[in-house]
Amino acid sequence: MIHREFGGALFGHVLRLTGNDRQWAEDVVQETLVRAWRNADRLDREPGMLRAWLYTVARRIVIDGRRSHSARPREVDVAPLALVPVPDRSEQALSAMVVADALQGLRAEHREALEETYLRDRTVNEAASVLGVPPGTVKSRVFYALRALRRVLRDGEG
Repeated sequence: MIHREFGGALFGHVLRLTGNDRQWAEDVVQETLVRAWRNADRLDREPGMLRAWLYTVARRIVIDGRRSHSARPREVDVAPLALVPVPDRSEQALSAMVVADALQGLRAEHREALEETYLRDRTVNEAASVLGVPPGTVKSRVFYALRALRRVLRDGEG
């Protein structure tokens, strides 16, 4: 009888309270009607009072639902996490090892010129100052070092 008389209006009211979440609104209406059935002997049978009681109970259920959602972290389905690709850095690590080995095969002055200009990101003039040689010497050492690196990396020789 309560569902027949108040169900539609109660659902509309609860739908607004839940932000148009139909499933949640249906759950709230169902819980409200269950509570009305449990308290049937204590309810005021006057329609205005019964309606007010139903709306109050439904509003409190929605408030409790919002509080419980904000108090708990959202549940996450772990299945998609199994599909997240993990970057494979093995190729990058292998390349770094090959380049490091190739650098060790260079003459010391060529390796120092590359380290200062490329690895420490210094200008030719700054590298020249650190190495204690003229800028032209740094340029030629970098040129010959890169040429030797290309040859070693291309041919695979140590």
